[in-house]
Amino acid sequence: MPPRIPLGLTAQCCKASIERPNNSSLIGLFNALSIQSRSASILANLSDNPGAYQKRIRVGRGPSSGKGKTSGRGHKGQKQHGKVKPWFQGGQTPLVVQRGKLGFENLRAPVMSEVNLNKLQDWIDAGRIDATKRITPKELIESNLVGTIKDGIKLLARGADTLKQPIDIVVSRASAAAIDAVEKAGGKIMTRYYTKQAITRLVLGRSFHTDKPLPIGPEHVQPVLEEVRQKGFSYRLPDPTARWDIEYYRDPAHRGYLSHTLKPGESPSLYFRVPPAKILKRQKKEKGTTQEDTKLWDKL
Repeated sequence: MPPRIPLGLTAQCCKASIERPNNSSLIGLFNALSIQSRSASILANLSDNPGAYQKRIRVGRGPSSGKGKTSGRGHKGQKQHGKVKPWFQGGQTPLVVQRGKLGFENLRAPVMSEVNLNKLQDWIDAGRIDATKRITPKELIESNLVGTIKDGIKLLARGADTLKQPIDIVVSRASAAAIDAVEKAGGKIMTRYYTKQAITRLVLGRSFHTDKPLPIGPEHVQPVLEEVRQKGFSYRLPDPTARWDIEYYRDPAHRGYLSHTLKPGESPSLYFRVPPAKILKRQKKEKGTTQEDTKLWDKL
């Protein structure tokens, strides 16, 4: 509330300013008007906003506080006398040690860059990727469809209905739905083994792309080196050495570039082999004879 100036004081200041017009009288008038007074009741009602701080619970201050004597910890026991960790199970062998964890996280698994068919079609429509030529990881990275170079590129089938024209694409891996979508559109897809270093060399122009595996044997080393040097490059794409990778790229279902090395009736697995046709026939005959011999009684 603004202060109330006595009428006598204002009249005196105005009379003085009329009789002696100087700056000191005007200053005194403005100083009188600027005087403020506050009521003591306003200062007494000051308080913090609700929830501004949490009231500290004072324990062990008598029974009237509600937290006296045992301070809310109960009677006896480990929880009263010390702190117990949340995962402590009473001293027995923990369940995680008895049963173990379900599954694990493979920290050495290759990290793949994912490319979906709808995004690939958008890049083709914008003219950033030429669909008439073979699409390799080099074209996908140079067109900025794939950002950071990782251990490989995987083709996924999101937006499979948007694929308009046939394409010839080579990637590290591909889902079954993506393979079906590309082949339904009249295109071709192949999966090839890459590493992060191999893709980097492709982008930098230190290596050339090929879908043919390296020949096995020391006698083939010199011809391969001469071929690479004639083309003006320093490196050639590597081939898989781990069993899982070899089996993946040997499988025709994955459209692997090593699937042509399989013989008729041979399994892509390096451990499980498909038995020959003669063994299958022999097993069928043995099954038929065992069924007849294991009868408990004949029909009367």
